[in-house]
Amino acid sequence: MTDPLVETLGQTPAWVVGGTVRDQLLDRPVTDWDVAVAGDPESAARALARTIRGPVFRLSERFGAWRALDRRAGLTYDVSALQGETIEADLARRDFSVNAMARPVAGGAVIDPEGGRADLDARVLRVLSRESYETDPLRALRLARLAAELGFAPDPATEQLTRDAAPRLAEASVERVFGELKRMVAAPGAVAGIELADRLGLLRVVLPELHDLHDVEQSGYHHLDVYGHTIEVLARQVELEGRLDELFGDLAPRLRAVLDEPLADDLSRGQAIRLGALLHDVGKPATRGVRPDGRVTFIGHDQLGEQMVRSLCRRLHTSERLSRFLEGLTRTHLALGFLVHARPLDRAAVYRYLTATSPVEVEVTVLSCADRLATRGRKADEAIAAHLELARELMGAALAWRRDGPPVPPLRGHELARELGIAPGPELGRLLARLEEAAFTGEASDREQAVELARSLRENPDG
Repeated sequence: MTDPLVETLGQTPAWVVGGTVRDQLLDRPVTDWDVAVAGDPESAARALARTIRGPVFRLSERFGAWRALDRRAGLTYDVSALQGETIEADLARRDFSVNAMARPVAGGAVIDPEGGRADLDARVLRVLSRESYETDPLRALRLARLAAELGFAPDPATEQLTRDAAPRLAEASVERVFGELKRMVAAPGAVAGIELADRLGLLRVVLPELHDLHDVEQSGYHHLDVYGHTIEVLARQVELEGRLDELFGDLAPRLRAVLDEPLADDLSRGQAIRLGALLHDVGKPATRGVRPDGRVTFIGHDQLGEQMVRSLCRRLHTSERLSRFLEGLTRTHLALGFLVHARPLDRAAVYRYLTATSPVEVEVTVLSCADRLATRGRKADEAIAAHLELARELMGAALAWRRDGPPVPPLRGHELARELGIAPGPELGRLLARLEEAAFTGEASDREQAVELARSLRENPDG
């Protein structure tokens, strides 16, 4: 037990409860402490905050919960009143048996009236009752998230109760739904969690765009329908996170540092790529076509997918930053594949790839590898080898672009306008864009070369 809790609440009826006890018994790291008190949670939380010298604030109007933060230790304490007259009554109102255990703050044996310890040992998720889902519809999705985080599986009765409860997920707030989804996608068992959510009818409610990928057949270059391919892309993306050294060599440390950076909505860049893997092909059902020779096509699914991802993010109330990131991945996930047959690439082609994929040039290069690895139809091994080779080549340029930013032309717009005697406008903008490319390729590395190139472009615009 942590000293601050014992010091502050050791003499009062108080218990560590729920997921905290579960994670302690599993020897998982614990940073979020859930505490139930038989009394006023505000007073208990304020006393705890004084002990840890941290802020305290109301967390929930509905349950009267309060949160105290120990920023020095990186710990969070959520304090709530007992939901019932006794700790046993409180535990009976919780969601799953593995979350229905408590330990007295003052010390003592685990209180386990619902058989949570046995289910923990059996790695089983068992909902306490049908009323658990009726009380809070979000708990049905939490089942899939816990399965992804813990590697546990629901028992048959829980599966059926969850399937029955799935339609009511629509009643849960979108903020809470997104909270569960992002934790599920970031979990070690993300693939298993998504597949469970699909099997129990949860995806149909919270991510209909993903559910609609079922039974959308693809060309002979794919061995799975669009839904199966999407799940395979997520699996390969998770796998790639542990293969960066193998695939990218000495670039791996720099790439890993980028992927570990916080992005938005409590997701790192790498975790957000996982979400992008799930969404990158959502435009395929509406764009599916069949050519006269029988070849299946999905022309424009990247652009439509971008629009669909934007709408999905608005529905889930994600941050604008995360939305733009996912839109960018969806819009540009085909870019690298289009270049495979154009190798070897000159510097101009590399520049055009980076400008087309910016600001997700690093992340979409990684995602494209997962996408390619998940595509195992005709000539798969040859295509995968070529794709990964080009991805390694482009990753160095992408990491440099991320570090340094786009190249800067040797002179500014007003200076170029004065040199050429032209007014600001579209023509000047086109010339500056071309000079930026020239700075990247080495065609115009100083002012004199830049002006000469600009004059030449004006005289021969198609040159």
